[in-house]
Amino acid sequence: MKIKTINTSAYTDQQPGTSGLRKKVAAFQQPHYLENFVQSIFQVASEVKGGLLILGGDGRFYNKQAIQIILKIAAANGVAHVMLGRDGILSTPAVSHLIRKYKAAGGIILSASHNPGGVNGDFGIKFNIANGGPAPTSFTDKVFEKSKNISRYQIADSADIVLSELASYHINEMKIEVIDSVTDYADLMQELFDFEKIKQLFKSGILTMCFDAMHAVTGPYAKEIFERRLSANADALINCQPLEDFAGGHPDPNLSHAKELVAKMNAAQGSPGFGAASDGDGDRNMILGQHFFVNPSDSLAIMTANAHLLPGYKAGICGVARSLPTSRAVDKVAEQLGIHCYETPTGWKFFGNLLDDKRITLCGEESFGSGSDHIREKDGIWAVLFWLNLIAIKQQSVEEITRAHWKQYGRHYYTRHDYEAIDTDDANGLMQNLRDKSTTLSGTSISGLTITLADDFSYTDPVDNSITTNQGVRIIFDDESRIVFRLSGTGTEGATLRVYIENYVTDSAGHDDDTQTALSKLIDIANTLSEIKSRCKREHPDVIT
Repeated sequence: MKIKTINTSAYTDQQPGTSGLRKKVAAFQQPHYLENFVQSIFQVASEVKGGLLILGGDGRFYNKQAIQIILKIAAANGVAHVMLGRDGILSTPAVSHLIRKYKAAGGIILSASHNPGGVNGDFGIKFNIANGGPAPTSFTDKVFEKSKNISRYQIADSADIVLSELASYHINEMKIEVIDSVTDYADLMQELFDFEKIKQLFKSGILTMCFDAMHAVTGPYAKEIFERRLSANADALINCQPLEDFAGGHPDPNLSHAKELVAKMNAAQGSPGFGAASDGDGDRNMILGQHFFVNPSDSLAIMTANAHLLPGYKAGICGVARSLPTSRAVDKVAEQLGIHCYETPTGWKFFGNLLDDKRITLCGEESFGSGSDHIREKDGIWAVLFWLNLIAIKQQSVEEITRAHWKQYGRHYYTRHDYEAIDTDDANGLMQNLRDKSTTLSGTSISGLTITLADDFSYTDPVDNSITTNQGVRIIFDDESRIVFRLSGTGTEGATLRVYIENYVTDSAGHDDDTQTALSKLIDIANTLSEIKSRCKREHPDVIT
């Protein structure tokens, strides 16, 4: 088949964010827009020439069209072999596992994660390197530079392949395998967790569950694992058919967007004992008990404290890492276990070096992401299985496990306030004002609390000594409470300002307060210091988690 060289004009807005390039679908549908970016990836990722590439996505609108384009550009750029999920479906954790299992040169994931889908929704693309993790900033910076100067790309002149059948194809010399999206990943989960012990929970009737796939990628994985392999209750799965627009919903597993699940778990009668949800591409999770929500930061701490009880982690853990905005609950556990706890910038790629260097076993972020050294991405289904296995071992409810943890380690009241789609200049002005203030805040007092540290967080990677700056303004008080301000890198419209607030309470008599009430004083301090209302013209956050 003929390889065509297409002349093109560069776009100036293809700079990847925290998790790849995310834009509105309409942006990717512009002439040559996707092609330019994919060609730029292949020009930087020279290792994929003659190698294996893993390809798939979360099934959102434009996923299938993009896959056909990527396959043809891959063939024209000398990729030898592509493994592709059936119907173009592969969860982000599954891609990471396939890269590692089959020693691929890398992978391309088509997803905008928890962002809305559909014709008017969002689309995204990112490259994962040979360790299975997201490409580092050094790689994405090079891709961006290529994209700004691109003048032509190469593409094979071939027909589209059939995505719905398990089969092998060729485009020129490049082999394409359409594979089962689920089996390899499900087999890995069965190696890490005691499926028989979990299965007995369901067969005995001790536990019922509800898992909400939010019409996103984890539906097929949930059916295979929870329904077929674990024999969960017949009504355990909801919204498990992946849809291009996620049924008009927002595939973000939090209390605001997983409304059907939350209603079931909070029902006056007959609510399941365990609830969970995952997001658009399957790398996030929310854990619920009956009338009880587990904060993702607490979830990471509880996992760290109990990992040694589970089959895949019986040898113990060598260390743990959390992102800057994630609460310091896991720090308390690490201190007691005598292991190191690393504080990194937001973005799973920052955990990669620590995992590869065997400095950590577990890691997590407050944005409903947790994972371990089994892959190099956060992993929603993995987290759900971790909790199910823990329940089976402890024979306790979600709430009982969490409250016992608080009693031993103290409770970190924690919340995140999101101000979405605000004017970018206003958001940047707010952050610059905070950076300027931070140089003089240490040692001062506000509302009876003394500020012990105020800075703009920077991170020096202990493995390669790379330095990442301007990652968020943090303010720490003398009672261990903390406020962090940062701009999100995952939005596609305007700017999203995120404010993270936490307060540490050791006395178990103070562990029953409403979170927003318990943090009301710090919320007022955050609003005062940042001047959110005047600078961003917002009276209240759009989302509170």
